[in-house]
Amino acid sequence: MQLLVGIVLIWRFASYIPAALSFLSQVYILVIRGTPIVVQVMFIYFAVPLIFGWRIEAVPAAIFTLVINSGAYIAEIVRGGLLSVPKGLKEAGQAMGLPFYKILAYIIGPVALRRMIPAMGNQCIISLKDSSLFIVIGVAELTRQGQEIIAGNFRAVEIWGAVAVIYLILTGIIALALKVVEHRTQIV
Repeated sequence: MQLLVGIVLIWRFASYIPAALSFLSQVYILVIRGTPIVVQVMFIYFAVPLIFGWRIEAVPAAIFTLVINSGAYIAEIVRGGLLSVPKGLKEAGQAMGLPFYKILAYIIGPVALRRMIPAMGNQCIISLKDSSLFIVIGVAELTRQGQEIIAGNFRAVEIWGAVAVIYLILTGIIALALKVVEHRTQIV
């Protein structure tokens, strides 16, 4: 009986589902973009176990935070990319009689993707650098390793220089890969 009531309610209010999902996604993006990633990781690592009684290890908490944080920014990148495509391309697809999913996959999507590539690459670099903030919950990432080495030998200049060079190499690899992808997706 409860299943039947649930199905009837979903069927009755099905037209409101897209608006509700849109509202929830806007709230998610607003909250995540409006709070620092350090606060987010502290909330996930310390507050969620208190609220729900779950034990969360440091590395999964850091990964989960990075995914949630990047997801909000990537959602806005995708939205901006899709909105940047001229309306005439959708209308051209409709004039050819294509269903919406084909218009999205073959006409709007490729154009929007080309426009999203630089912003997606920047988000990837930002996420790599933001990982250094997870030192606050004890994640043994590159910055933490540098601190531990410094504690043992007191050679801060050399160690922080090496950490900076490693970050530069990693971000350089991402930037180079981004340039290759941008070059391969150019409209000739």
